[in-house]
Amino acid sequence: MKRYKCPTCDYIYDPALGDPEADIPEGTAFEDLPEEWVCPDCGEEKAEFEAIDEE
Repeated sequence: MKRYKCPTCDYIYDPALGDPEADIPEGTAFEDLPEEWVCPDCGEEKAEFEAIDEE
């Protein structure tokens, strides 16, 4: 699963980790996050996140 980066604060959403603070379980793909989900560090909207190229 792809990881996504917040363009504002560089937070990386990693599906393997999920977002425990927002009750997003491990293994949740970015595409499966609720539309209202925002960056846990700065509050940037989900739509602004950018896919990270996997090396």
